Amino acid sequence: MAEWFAHTFPNVVYLGWTGETGWWTSIVQTLYMTFISAIIGGLLGLIFGIGVVVTAEDGITPNRPLFWILDKVVSIGRAFPFIILLAAIAPFTKILVGTQIGMTAALVPLALGVAPFYARQVQASLESVDRGKVEAAQTVGADFLDIVFTVYLREELSGLIRVSTVTLISLIGLTAMAGAIGAGGLGNTAISYGYNRFANDVTWFATILILIFVLLVQLIGDFLAKKASHR
Repeated sequence: MAEWFAHTFPNVVYLGWTGETGWWTSIVQTLYMTFISAIIGGLLGLIFGIGVVVTAEDGITPNRPLFWILDKVVSIGRAFPFIILLAAIAPFTKILVGTQIGMTAALVPLALGVAPFYARQVQASLESVDRGKVEAAQTVGADFLDIVFTVYLREELSGLIRVSTVTLISLIGLTAMAGAIGAGGLGNTAISYGYNRFANDVTWFATILILIFVLLVQLIGDFLAKKASHR
């Protein structure tokens, strides 16, 4: 088996598992960029998503000017192509983390790029909460935080898990483009050591690993969503 693999994927074996260009290094870089930016961007997206819902005309704290600002920020953020966002916020990234290249630098555009997308997903999910339950909570004297956490987030937990899964999968794809600023990861390996060097086996192997990550995220997300819906 080892002989067949080495014969079929010679360039994959040549890169090795450790070192600067090793596969394990690329996997760790991809996981680091994906999950750290998911936490940061997810929190930002959740805040903006909740903000848009509660400040809407039929929200629990209607505020037309604030709703307009939040809605437009999310819309403009979603309209930015990620590769342009990488270049546009490069000076801000350098001020924030001290560099424009590398994994840590990639976290800034990744988080800011995924936040508006997730905010819209959260908004769509929370808007499906039964209005009667919100009004019932208001009737018994529930305050703002009670309604947000015990009505909106709790009632729509399954839906939020599903949209979080979709967002995480999208984020895995964005890490491939993050290689444009020297962030590394499997996407960068597929392009730099595969496509650019005509090493198709490297490209295919990196693609297979990314697909495995996507499949695992989808399976875990579906499992958690089902558990939440039957709680």
